[in-house]
Amino acid sequence: MKFLKQFMILLLFCAIGELLKELLPLPVPASVYGLLLLLLCLWKGIVKIEQVKQAALFLIEIMPVMFIPAGVALTQSWDSLQPILLPAVVIIVVTTILVMAVTGMVSQKMMTGETKEHE
Repeated sequence: MKFLKQFMILLLFCAIGELLKELLPLPVPASVYGLLLLLLCLWKGIVKIEQVKQAALFLIEIMPVMFIPAGVALTQSWDSLQPILLPAVVIIVVTTILVMAVTGMVSQKMMTGETKEHE
């Protein structure tokens, strides 16, 4: 029952994100609205991490499975993708390296700040 409650909390934020996407004239995906609201509620203590932790960990564990339909769709669209394959690969490689670098730097800064707080 606890697992179901956690999923319902996450689904509530997804639904609010969908609602905001319809109401606001910005080109922002509904999932981004939902995640930002969840982040804000976690940050302000409105939602406690324990209220969503197990469901979030489960979703992270099964994330690779969620990419299977997208991968199959890509193989079915090979004729459309073939002319732009080289630019797409370059963009993917560059952005992957950039995301990894930024994530590493942010993590290091957060860990450095965390150790300073403990001292």
